[in-house]
Amino acid sequence: MVMGAVCLTGCIENTIPYPVEELEILSLRGEGFRAAIDAQRREVMLTLDEQTDISEVEITEVELTEGAMASMELTGVFDMRSPIEVTLSLYQDYIWTIKAEQPIERYFSVAGQVGQSEIDENNRTVRAYVPKGTDLTNIRVTSMKLGPKEVTTMTPSMEELTDFRSVRYVYLRYPALGGDLERWQIYVLETEVSVMITQADAWANVAWLYGEAKEGADVGFRYRKSGSEEWIDAPKPTISGGTFKTKVSGLEELTSYEFVAYSNEDLSAVVELTTERALPLENGGFELWCKKNNIVYPYADGGDPYWGTGNVGASIVNETLTEGVADVRPGSSGELSARLSSKFASVFGIGKFAAGNLFVGSYVKNDGTHGIVNFGRPFTARPTALKGWLKYNCGAIDRITTQPPGMEIKEGDSDIGMIYIALGDWDAATYGGTDESPVEIATRRIEETAFDINSEAVIAYGEMPLTKSIDNWTEFTIPLDYRATNRVPTHIIIVCSASRYGDYFTGSTQSVLWLDDFELIYE
Repeated sequence: MVMGAVCLTGCIENTIPYPVEELEILSLRGEGFRAAIDAQRREVMLTLDEQTDISEVEITEVELTEGAMASMELTGVFDMRSPIEVTLSLYQDYIWTIKAEQPIERYFSVAGQVGQSEIDENNRTVRAYVPKGTDLTNIRVTSMKLGPKEVTTMTPSMEELTDFRSVRYVYLRYPALGGDLERWQIYVLETEVSVMITQADAWANVAWLYGEAKEGADVGFRYRKSGSEEWIDAPKPTISGGTFKTKVSGLEELTSYEFVAYSNEDLSAVVELTTERALPLENGGFELWCKKNNIVYPYADGGDPYWGTGNVGASIVNETLTEGVADVRPGSSGELSARLSSKFASVFGIGKFAAGNLFVGSYVKNDGTHGIVNFGRPFTARPTALKGWLKYNCGAIDRITTQPPGMEIKEGDSDIGMIYIALGDWDAATYGGTDESPVEIATRRIEETAFDINSEAVIAYGEMPLTKSIDNWTEFTIPLDYRATNRVPTHIIIVCSASRYGDYFTGSTQSVLWLDDFELIYE
């Protein structure tokens, strides 16, 4: 019997699988940089201050997923001119990469310059342009910075650079180079072009114009409808050296216009553009609602979904967070508004806090007691603002599950409502959603998937936090801050929440937000 037992034991295979747990670098801190963690790519990017020596970057603190072991010590001084690969291990291995970048502001200008200087960082070349006939033996350099601030020495000095009949060489030295020199080639060249339009972007009702001309000249823009004989002076431009720009408002959508820049008596070539269509916001009055399987949806029965809510998740415990109600703003032509109510959704006292919410996109599915949603809908216009009406009851926070990194929220603190709008060119492959709604937000992985307003895909953004109660219907406008006027979005995102930190299951069960008559402004 003993032998049989031994043999039996020896034949048993360990078929119990190890748990699968993603191992992450949760935070990384140090001197002279800021760290951005991309858990999806398993990458940490260190953006170094200009004065930081990239060959001696000091990391003072690293936080990993609990239980994870790193293949190397991650605190200390590192040469970040090359990426560092580290393996995190527990039940499985995960390879992470730590990289560094060091953006350096560089500029160069001379008196009487035409336009901006062309700075080629890779080839270490600078080109500045002056009007034809300028005395190249007596050029005055008005500003110059080609290396990290405060730690760069330069030979010859800016004051010694006057004769530009041929290329001038400038030698830089700073800590990251050690004892080596960095050589830059600087050209000051004559040009016969006195004024030009360098960029023109026509939206629905506005146009953005950018020009270059001789510094100090009387500059500006004019415009007219194509086919018209009379030119109209554009608003006075903002001038910076030899560049200038302005915004023209009051244009008509889907209309062709001509634009010209002037410098004293000289005119640029004419640029012709057609304005875009001003796209409306679907169901912006929140008049369309339906109910299916006891779940309230913010669209007509049989219609195409545009807005989404967390009602699908809350329906597990027979709760409705967001619904249409017969309480409209003064003067509205509609009969309904949206009411967003934050609640503790539970069965027999077991459950989670859920924020009243409404967003452009779709609720994908429940993930246990968590949820997955996709933000965004296709959209290619460029509005300047979101306008609407609201009321808000701001409750005291009575439910705290988790908190955003770096925050200390306490019970009794005032809740915060939030409305934000973003335009961007997100893609589903990068942001986890679908072609229709490309940005995935998963509350189980909220620190990884929380909406990032600093993402490279964000073209324009605006927000309005609500920090106190607003008892009566009040009109609001959220301006959109565009990071570039020549980028065209592919999608629009609008998110409204009675409790800003609802994704962390934190907020007040007394917070209620009413919304009515949203519209996009194109002025």
